[in-house]
Amino acid sequence: VPATAATVRDSLLNVCMDAKHHKTAPGPEGQLYGQCTPWKDNACCTANTSVQAHQDQSYLYNFNWDHCGIMPEKCKRHFIQDTCLYECSPNLGPWIKPVDSSWRKERILHVPLCLEDCEQWWEDCQNAVTCKVNWHKGWNWTTGINQCPRGTSCQKFRYVFPTPADLCQKIWSYSYRYTTYRRSSGRCIQMWFNPSQGNPNVAVARYYA
Repeated sequence: VPATAATVRDSLLNVCMDAKHHKTAPGPEGQLYGQCTPWKDNACCTANTSVQAHQDQSYLYNFNWDHCGIMPEKCKRHFIQDTCLYECSPNLGPWIKPVDSSWRKERILHVPLCLEDCEQWWEDCQNAVTCKVNWHKGWNWTTGINQCPRGTSCQKFRYVFPTPADLCQKIWSYSYRYTTYRRSSGRCIQMWFNPSQGNPNVAVARYYA
């Protein structure tokens, strides 16, 4: 039994989910772009995906951050970082779940996000504007780019998402879980980290696996 448990645990470590743009297995990527560079030593994303993660209305998902007017840069950088974590991280195995979707076979669910990462995301985005709580579904896609559905109105994030927990948990259908764990705890996944000190999420994934 212990051997089997160890095998299961190891299968959750250093893996890429089966989704639209992910590589089949993680590995080094010399030229990851911008905010995705922390993962260059071991990544589930390609260099091209990392470039697209920084584009407004990138071909990755044809998703428009500016659906209620221009999103402030200090807010947008959190969404870019969120995209880099999702596309590039090989440390999300314990939270990968099967999903029946036209564009991916797996998703992440309830990834424990570090307190600072969630709080800063909300702080920097509270004055950005949106018309929806859940950005995964319910958009008007008739033009090929997401637009606010009929009957919705554009409001500041702080009204749509009254707390940091609301933002982090609801915006992507509970892909993330709000926690009170801090970055130094080893119990939460960091969206932001300094790669010169190694990837702290490796140990976090091992703990949960």
